[in-house]
Amino acid sequence: EPKIEWFAGGKLNITENCLDRHLEDKGNDIALCWEPNDPAKAVRKLSYRELHREVCRAAEMLRWQGICKGDRVCIYMGMVPELVIAMLACARIGAIHSVIFGGFSAQSIADRVEDAGARHLICCDGAFRGAKEIALKDIVDDALVRCPAVANVIVFRHTGCPVRMQEGRDHWWHEVLLNVDDQEALQHPAESVDSEDPLFILYTSGSTGKPKGVVHTCGGYMVYTAYSFANVFQYQPGQIHFCTADIGWVTGHSYIVYGPLCLGA
Repeated sequence: EPKIEWFAGGKLNITENCLDRHLEDKGNDIALCWEPNDPAKAVRKLSYRELHREVCRAAEMLRWQGICKGDRVCIYMGMVPELVIAMLACARIGAIHSVIFGGFSAQSIADRVEDAGARHLICCDGAFRGAKEIALKDIVDDALVRCPAVANVIVFRHTGCPVRMQEGRDHWWHEVLLNVDDQEALQHPAESVDSEDPLFILYTSGSTGKPKGVVHTCGGYMVYTAYSFANVFQYQPGQIHFCTADIGWVTGHSYIVYGPLCLGA
């Protein structure tokens, strides 16, 4: 079993490096530029200040749902900005996120939820892939028949497709947000975690056997993704960095979310 430690004893929260530290000099710079599935629809651009605000609000939403430091949260969403927000919100409160690729089956979701020991799940009502609309919540419902330990499902409304909501378990993202005091959320400090605390679990595709959960910890992963983003891509201030990967793969974690944001790209 590999035993690797980086910055042992160090304390941090990766979202402070991705967001808070940029607010003074890059607060109005674009952090995230989202192109929708339909080219006719409007592009969404979130500045560092706007992304910080949304992550703080979502972190408070997760706390409101009883999610705590060390809890595992599975995320099964389409490629929308709220997927990035959900990941960063988990990291901000010290919860461990496990993103499941939005094209996986109910059985694949169940396998990963059970293996991670997740009691919380965040999903979309549906997602678009080209002209096709995929009912993600229906797939989640099928998966959770096999996962009775999941007590809490937060559903983000994206496509507007009809969904079944199980009372007591399922909650609309926008309705839970109504409980959040924005000012209080912005003032709530990020949870301090150890550099060797887990940041996320990401599963192999399972094409060669049972999916294996790879755990990445906070300190070493943060420094490596920032370093590799700077040196491999040689990003220069003001450029737009585009990554074709889905966030459901480690490439998307590292070079859509954590690497670029750590460098203020």
